[in-house]
Amino acid sequence: MIAYHDAEWGVPQHDDHVLFEFLILEGAQAGLSWSTILAKRQAYRRAFSNFNPKSIARYDAKKTKQLMANEGIVRNQLKISSAVLNARAFLAVQKEFGSFDAYIWQFVGGAPIVNSIEGLSQIQARTEESDKMSRDLLKRGFKFVGPTICYAFMQAVGMVNDHLVGCFRYKEIAGALRKSPESYR
Repeated sequence: MIAYHDAEWGVPQHDDHVLFEFLILEGAQAGLSWSTILAKRQAYRRAFSNFNPKSIARYDAKKTKQLMANEGIVRNQLKISSAVLNARAFLAVQKEFGSFDAYIWQFVGGAPIVNSIEGLSQIQARTEESDKMSRDLLKRGFKFVGPTICYAFMQAVGMVNDHLVGCFRYKEIAGALRKSPESYR
């Protein structure tokens, strides 16, 4: 968890492959701890074609059955099926917008929201932006993308900087954005 926090969490991501990975992992996390999903991350990469949406979109009932038998991932039929549906919806969004990045970052106006949180009790579980994102993703056929999952996704991929103001990562990320907003694109 420390390595994930220090190197990944909250860093603005604009790579469609990384965005898709986090979308699938955040959906898998629903009802579980993030540490559980991080511990299974490598198994997810192996089981889900290294998060290649084109490959996952072609998964059939036989592949789903294989995934249900895979002890390295969360063996939940709805979550596995949602990964396949989400891959298909993801590809449709890429086709419509040119990239998933162009689509997803519109919910924060193209730049990270930098919050000034001093304590964990101030961190929100959802926001107006995550509510809008959730509604639009659901309309496009995505599953396991409720407002809370969307906000966790936004935090993970740096659409929101929710590091505490006393955290060294808050200063690094916010400082880099002030110097060069394009440095994370």
